Amino acid sequence: MRKDPLVNGQCYHIFSRSIAKYIIFNNSSDFERLIELIDLYRFNDFFYKYSGFLELNAFFRLKYVEGLKLTSSKSVEIISYSIMPTHIHLTLKQLVDGGISKYMAKILNSYTRYFNIQHQRKGPLWEGKFQSVLVNDDDQLLHLTRYHHLNPVSAGLVTKPEDWTYSSYKEYLDDLEVDGFCDFKDLIVFNRDQYKKFVEDRIDYQKKLSEIKHLIFNDYSG
Repeated sequence: MRKDPLVNGQCYHIFSRSIAKYIIFNNSSDFERLIELIDLYRFNDFFYKYSGFLELNAFFRLKYVEGLKLTSSKSVEIISYSIMPTHIHLTLKQLVDGGISKYMAKILNSYTRYFNIQHQRKGPLWEGKFQSVLVNDDDQLLHLTRYHHLNPVSAGLVTKPEDWTYSSYKEYLDDLEVDGFCDFKDLIVFNRDQYKKFVEDRIDYQKKLSEIKHLIFNDYSG
């Protein structure tokens, strides 16, 4: 049981890192696998193991997911996310008792099984339990989404946040090519252009902070 129980209706910054900062997302298939897990496991009626789900007929899978999104209740809402080679960031709103804990267990366990099969290994993949930080207000939430979307830039993986495919940033920019699933439009008051400027104005600062943060505090999230 968690020391501080997660509360329904509250938003949390959720992050989990691989053991010893081991690279666990090595290619687009790995990243896309986790994004699909993030999407599907939020639905209470999604009862498949993901490997079993993939064995279904492709047409049936498509129709099943379309129906799921129309009829099923959710355990969490996803506000933002960013997947890095060694760790993941999520902003989640809990909707039901134990929603975030059960949701994260499904995601992390499912990806561990997939990764261990792919790499012929055994044992845990993640560094203990996922970490959580309560988001206290809308201003903190807004800055948190920016932090997530700038994480790949700060890490030197891309020069512009929109170049990182494995985050929710393009959803925030209303990219029509992205089939999004984040619930942020009632929480983020900026329009597309305002949000883009809000993020880009912070690129240099966050990159500099990323370079020196290990000198000033012990930051888990990366």
